[in-house]
This record gives sequence, structure tokens and C-alpha cells, in this order.
Amino acid sequence: MSVGEGRNVVLGVTGSIAAHRGLDVASALVKAGCRVQVVLTADAQRFVTPLGFQTLSRQPVITGLYDEEEGWKPLHVRAADEADLLLVAPATAATLARLAQGLADDALGCIALALEPGTPVLVAPAMNGKMWGHAATRANVGLLRTRGVEFVGPEEGMLSCGYEGLGRMAGVEEVVRRALGLLAGGRRGG
Repeated sequence: MSVGEGRNVVLGVTGSIAAHRGLDVASALVKAGCRVQVVLTADAQRFVTPLGFQTLSRQPVITGLYDEEEGWKPLHVRAADEADLLLVAPATAATLARLAQGLADDALGCIALALEPGTPVLVAPAMNGKMWGHAATRANVGLLRTRGVEFVGPEEGMLSCGYEGLGRMAGVEEVVRRALGLLAGGRRGG
């Protein structure tokens, strides 16, 4: 039995050029036996569409706070209740700020706030190096770390903005390795 077998991962994909790498993350997690519930922010949908994620995850994709399905419980609450891990890959500077401030203005923010205590959260930042190094982003990362949020990356390299520096999303293999490691840690449900 693999580490991911029967485990529920909520994969938040945000509005970065690296959003397409979320497809590979979703695919690898499914191959590891995870049930992957993808949440695409409105900005992510400028770069990728729900269809690819739905095909790879074999699950409906949450694209908005008011997505409905059968039953009485709001979809974002059900996703939070069932999550063994929240993975945000890629995570933009705006998303880090929203998570740090506890904003619940979209489905991803609501899921993050509604997680059961002890549910691990892993974030894979991706942004311009100046944005990553900005004092506001550093403060948001520091605050999230004090709350137990773990980070994978970012990495050095050529950025989509044409600069070279620290800001690239960590490699898919590393993101998935860290996610499976948190699931194996059994902080919740195992």
C-alpha cells in the first residue's frame, strides 16, 4: 500500500504562470493513490482550465465559492472536512497574503480556514524574485510558519518575467515528495 493510498489532498492552484505545473502535481498524487480535490482560483483559470485537472484527478474541480453539488453541506466545507493535506502549488504572493490574513473571499481561502486543526498545509511559492524578497511577503511567510504551514521552495533559476533569481516553483517531484512525506507523518487521519 502506498503512502497516498486513500488519503485526501486538496490541491489549490493559484494564478501564476507555474499553474500548468499543478497538472503534473495532480497526476503524480493520483498515481501515488491519493484522492485529489483541485481548487482553481479565478486567477489560475487565466492560465489553466478545469478540464485538464478534472481529467487527471477524476474529480470535479472547485472553481468558485458557490460551486454546488448534491447534498446540504457547502462544497468548500466538505473539502476541508475530508482533507488530509492542503497543498497550494503554485502559491502567488497574493495567495500567501490571503492565507496569512485569513481572508475567506474565495473557495481556497474558505477551505484553508475550515481545515480541521492539525491538518498539514504545504505551500509551493512561485513569483518574481523581488516579490518573494519583499518585506510584506517575508512577513506573511513568517506568520504562516508560526502557524505550522510548511514551504517547499521557491528555487533559483530563470523566472517567467525574464529575471533570474529566487522565485521559481520547486520541482514537481520535490513538491510531491514533501506532500507524501506529510501524509506519511500521520498528523491527521493516519
